[in-house]
Amino acid sequence: MKKSTTQSVLFLLLIVLVVSCSTKKEVKESQSTYDETLAKPVPEWVEVRVTASKERLQKTEEGRLVWNAIEYHGGLSKWWNNGPLFFRFNYQPKPGTGTIRDTYETADYWNSMTRHQRAIDTRQEYGWSGSSAWLYPDTVQMPYNVRFWSLTPYYFAGIPFVFADEGINLSLEEDTEYDGQTYHIVRVTFGEGIGDAPDDYYVLYITPEIHRIAAIRYIVSYPGYFKNGGHTQEKLMTYEGEQRVGGIIFPQKHRTFMWEDDGSIGAYVTDITLSDVSFKPETKKEYFEIPQGSKVLTGLEE
Repeated sequence: MKKSTTQSVLFLLLIVLVVSCSTKKEVKESQSTYDETLAKPVPEWVEVRVTASKERLQKTEEGRLVWNAIEYHGGLSKWWNNGPLFFRFNYQPKPGTGTIRDTYETADYWNSMTRHQRAIDTRQEYGWSGSSAWLYPDTVQMPYNVRFWSLTPYYFAGIPFVFADEGINLSLEEDTEYDGQTYHIVRVTFGEGIGDAPDDYYVLYITPEIHRIAAIRYIVSYPGYFKNGGHTQEKLMTYEGEQRVGGIIFPQKHRTFMWEDDGSIGAYVTDITLSDVSFKPETKKEYFEIPQGSKVLTGLEE
């Protein structure tokens, strides 16, 4: 009897060893055939990161709401495996309320890098290399803060997926009625040292049934604008319409309103359209490097 049990255990161990070696071989072969020049991540790396994000978010009710929103909008695995995202973000403030910002952007959400071309002249570019903001050519003058805007549309277009990363803090607030419907509310804040403006926050409006992002509230606390602390008045941004690209659901447009201290909607200040959306899995890593002839922006005010 003991001999039979020992043989069974040894047989099971042999099966586990064979399966383990086979899996490792498949992963190694997958990685060895992957083009390392691409910005698109190795699928096995994506699954490790997705698993970690899911485990972290599933621990709390607010985390589960954000995870369900990510699932509704297409899923985190698909989001990263699709590769860099290309889109036009056309930010049109109402007269007297701000500066027009209209660019074509390619965003690498795996490595947090961007590259923009201005719609009025695509020879004028700027971006975030992962460590530095840059402007090309170095002689061009921009009517707004390039470092700040290098990653701003990146966040708005990437919601809710950008809230799956480490360093994100979530808290559940009371359900709120907006535009005749009740929404779950999750507040998003950032850990110390996360980004240029860790005091920023977002408030997500999530539909109870399908977990769609319907709107957000947010502030801007960017130190390049607020050297001694402080932030803008809170704004409410709608997420209107739907467009499905590569299995991911994006809004078609946003409207932005001032949010008053009494919780009412104030002045209508901005129209934004999100168009020309596509994933670019063939994009090379070098595309996000700082082009020769660029000005590297070392200060937060540029």
